[in-house]
Amino acid sequence: MSLFDALILGVVEGVTEFLPVSSTGHLILASKLMGLPQTDVHKTFEVVIQLGSILAVIFAFRERIFKDFELWKRLIVGFIPTAVLGLTLYKIIKSLFAPETVAYMLIAGGIVFLVVERFYKEKAHHVEDVGEISYKQAFLIGLFQSLAMVPGTSRSGATIIGGLLIGLKRKAAAEFSFLLAVPTMLAATAYDILKHRDEFSFDDVQGLAVGFAVAFLVALAIVKWFLGYIKKHTFVPFGIYRIVAGLVFLIFVL
Repeated sequence: MSLFDALILGVVEGVTEFLPVSSTGHLILASKLMGLPQTDVHKTFEVVIQLGSILAVIFAFRERIFKDFELWKRLIVGFIPTAVLGLTLYKIIKSLFAPETVAYMLIAGGIVFLVVERFYKEKAHHVEDVGEISYKQAFLIGLFQSLAMVPGTSRSGATIIGGLLIGLKRKAAAEFSFLLAVPTMLAATAYDILKHRDEFSFDDVQGLAVGFAVAFLVALAIVKWFLGYIKKHTFVPFGIYRIVAGLVFLIFVL
């Protein structure tokens, strides 16, 4: 992988990590278009550069993250389902990292978004602030997050849908999704680095550094934009995009 390839993938990661369109899926599809093979090192690269996006969330929400201990307890509760299932099903999950899986899950997720938005209505009693989320709600959102271990599902998409279904307002669902990514992706990144640390060369480290830095900068801009967007809009455009993107890849690429 060249440094230019790493830069492109860093942009893809930064743009898609917190939008409900599947960052992992887009990285796999982008790699397919760029002719980059899905080796173990490349799969780990795709996970590790997500850390750049996660640091963007930490920076954007730094005051709350470093001061709100009660919120952290809820994030840990939400993280538990993914941690347990991720460790148990690691090999099976890695075997699913294929463009065909991504395309089908993009379409399926897009349909789910359209159906949920068709019936969802924000109500006065819905949770408006992440600090009001109960432990039960945090755990249920964590269960939804575990579905995103299948590439193409979208971690943010699954957690946002979960949040909407259990009574969160759109902004609260999106913010909790962003924050839940912190323990989840830190753990996933650390695990993959430890598991494949001997497979990386110096050139790979350079590529990681470029992808990491680009993902951080792009994700920081996307987080700020997205939180402003959902104050006035629904998730319907993302549902439509997912379906179209999935169909395009099934028909013209795969």
